[in-house]
Amino acid sequence: MLMKLQTGSIPLPVITKTVGGKDVSSRGAFPSGERVTFTVRVSRKLGASGVVLRINRDGESDRDIALDFSFTELGWDVYNCEIETQEGLYYYEFLFIRGGDTLFTDSINNVDYQLSSKSGVRFRLLVYQSDFETPEWMRGATMYHIFVDRFCRGKGKVSKPRDAILDEDWENGIPQYPEKNGDRYSNNVFFGGNLWGVIEKLDHLCSLGVTVIYLSPIFKAYSNHKYDTGDYLEIDAMFGGEKAFLKLISEAKKRGIRIILDGVFNHTGDDSRYFDKYGKYGKTGAYTNPDSPYIDWYKFKKYPEEYKSWWGIDILPQLNHENKTCRDFFVGEGGVISKYTELGIGGWRLDVADELPNEFLDSLRVVAKEKNPEALIIGEVWENAADKISYGLRRRYFGGKQLDSVMNYPLKSAIVDFIKYRDASILADTLVELYSSYPPCVCDCLMNILGTHDTERILTVLGVIEDSSLSADGAENSELAVRRMNKKQRAAAIKLLKMAAVIQYTVFGVPSIYYGDETGMEGYHDPFCRMPYPWGREDAELVEFYRTLGRIRQEEAVLKGGEFKLLRAEDGCIVYAREKEDNSLIIAINRSDDSVLVCEDGRYTDLLTGKRFGGVISKNRAVILKKK
Repeated sequence: MLMKLQTGSIPLPVITKTVGGKDVSSRGAFPSGERVTFTVRVSRKLGASGVVLRINRDGESDRDIALDFSFTELGWDVYNCEIETQEGLYYYEFLFIRGGDTLFTDSINNVDYQLSSKSGVRFRLLVYQSDFETPEWMRGATMYHIFVDRFCRGKGKVSKPRDAILDEDWENGIPQYPEKNGDRYSNNVFFGGNLWGVIEKLDHLCSLGVTVIYLSPIFKAYSNHKYDTGDYLEIDAMFGGEKAFLKLISEAKKRGIRIILDGVFNHTGDDSRYFDKYGKYGKTGAYTNPDSPYIDWYKFKKYPEEYKSWWGIDILPQLNHENKTCRDFFVGEGGVISKYTELGIGGWRLDVADELPNEFLDSLRVVAKEKNPEALIIGEVWENAADKISYGLRRRYFGGKQLDSVMNYPLKSAIVDFIKYRDASILADTLVELYSSYPPCVCDCLMNILGTHDTERILTVLGVIEDSSLSADGAENSELAVRRMNKKQRAAAIKLLKMAAVIQYTVFGVPSIYYGDETGMEGYHDPFCRMPYPWGREDAELVEFYRTLGRIRQEEAVLKGGEFKLLRAEDGCIVYAREKEDNSLIIAINRSDDSVLVCEDGRYTDLLTGKRFGGVISKNRAVILKKK
């Protein structure tokens, strides 16, 4: 452990963990059956007469284990104990007995800690199924997130519903938006992007090093975003239908690209085959027919007007997965998961995973892995997923029976905070906590995002950091719809974006580019973060920078499951290493106002420039260093 804080002049006890003789101090998740040895070195200046491990399985009582004294060496007393892991989530702390009082470890990031006179934040220990694995192909991948209606108008056959409005102005069109946030609006204005367009741009994506495409929902739905599913068994005709979908799967496979679908399984649209509020499906849905086969797929408080919906949004009635027929439609044999997995998709991103019952997620994993053992299951979780509580229930995403990965929102927030506050400890603590909380196979395939369809464009976020006049605070939507940075503001924001992207591409996990971020697209909150892709108007230099990052990921084996080691985090500069066998990279990002010495002069090449690195990194710069 890094000794970040000290009690006066007394060094903190050094706590290490080993498994099978290997130092795993930076980790806090292990397969069941492993025996973990804790070794605690205590300075004799602390005056401790004993060390106790206090540990509890989540929801159970504490258990105290006295560590055995081993020996004294150079003014340090050494204690140790060994525990055998069994599946579950544990919390633990160390107590240092000192005369008539006791000192406690107070965790900072699940690895580093400070001493306290009372019990504080405990360390987390996650024990998962011994056979838990995540798809090998995801390690070292590069993901690209496409909002289908706004990516590219392809030339293949599509059909437009009567109530859909097409905005022909791809270059200057503005997405439909409400007068003020919270107002209802129809979301039925389309720009015409489709799956044929994705197919046409596959070679372009290959040039960025993309190996995984995550598509926004493509099932039949009323809206342009399609999070209001109308029919799970039909690919939307505006996107090209099943013909375009199968062609995309085939063409992507030829290029070594896998397709991830967005699974919106918590709710449907009110204008759906299953709810049919407007009678478009022959009044066979739950809302229009009390004898509907779908009546128990929803929870009605007062039929038919009052029903449970997602966050109270009545156009999104919530599905009742307690009902076996409803649940089996998705995760039963021949259900939705089975159908599309068999058609050749690479896996699923699960919308609002926190809202899906444990039993549903358990069954989803079983059927997906039966149809394709290498299928990937990613959950939309905005917090640390190792011990997430949602609706009063502790989730067990990474026990080995549910998710492979999650969207890495904590990393996104930490990167932005690092750029904004120039405090490397913010980013360092987040990286250390995540790395020590998740199973190694999960860390290798985390979905590292800087922006999504739900968030402001990352370039806009960074632009506000450099120039507060760009802030959305107090601005009307009509103003935000057309506000853009000037040349000077964009240049400053792009410089910050390059630093953020280097972090996104080189820490553990998989970078996920939100379509157009690599071109310098701007945009405030939804729907302004969903502008049409600027084909022919890209920032060519920025696109080339992303191509370089993609090439580095493909060429450097350490970015495919290599160990992560934090080397330095102070004075606005963070330095870390990725190591695998005899290979290593050193990554440094300097957000301080001064140049910083990183390594010896002349021994390293900066992979971003291909030039010899002089040993010192200047302010507002990032480097990826490899020994000559």
